[in-house]
Amino acid sequence: MILRHDCGDGVELAYSLLPGAEPTVVFLPGLRSDMNGAKALDLQAFCEGRGQALLRLDYSGHGASGGDFEDGTIGLWLADALRIIDHATSGKLILVGSSMGGWIAVLAALARAGRVAGLVGIAAAPDFTERLMWQAMIPAERETLLRDGVLLMPSEYGEPYPITLRLIEDGRRHLVLQAPIALACPVRLLAGQRDADVPWELALTLAATLESQDVETILIKDGDHRLSRPQDLALLRATLAQLLGGFPCQNIA
Repeated sequence: MILRHDCGDGVELAYSLLPGAEPTVVFLPGLRSDMNGAKALDLQAFCEGRGQALLRLDYSGHGASGGDFEDGTIGLWLADALRIIDHATSGKLILVGSSMGGWIAVLAALARAGRVAGLVGIAAAPDFTERLMWQAMIPAERETLLRDGVLLMPSEYGEPYPITLRLIEDGRRHLVLQAPIALACPVRLLAGQRDADVPWELALTLAATLESQDVETILIKDGDHRLSRPQDLALLRATLAQLLGGFPCQNIA
């Protein structure tokens, strides 16, 4: 069931909450993705079978939430995630972030460090607005973006999508790979070595930048960006189960 939270600014955020045992697993989707993707729904089934609480959410301008995508920034989507987390959950959390959601997960973990018991990144893309967008643009694309404030980028997953200058500039205020990341929780990073969108080497950079000493990076040699094949989903479930191993399981027969 989709629930809604009024942010007080005319935008309602959509989310789904599965009640269960702590820690609450929080799924943070990627750019232009939503809480009903294959990984999110697979986690729903996994958590339901385990009796584990799960929060899925849509950022503003995504999925069932209100707002316009072009108004979005990393800072705004982080604020969206924190609003829903604070509104819908209490106690410990395990954050699971896919692609852009991996960046949001790191930022949310820093903002709620006392609550975060673990973090899973799936093709995590910290700092992607700078490293994978701005730095990859040819001069003509940068000129268009600076002049018009928006650039249409081709996508393998559908229609071209708008990248705004606001997104790039705000992203620079949230970069995390330029200095040690002060997180101490366990972190697991899954990365496909055939990922055409986020280089798998970025997972190694993130792992090296984290201050936590409990960090594992798992490289899937034939894995793509989505990591949504049955074997990828099984690996995600096993990875999450490992992080949940220190917490009591409320298995539902």
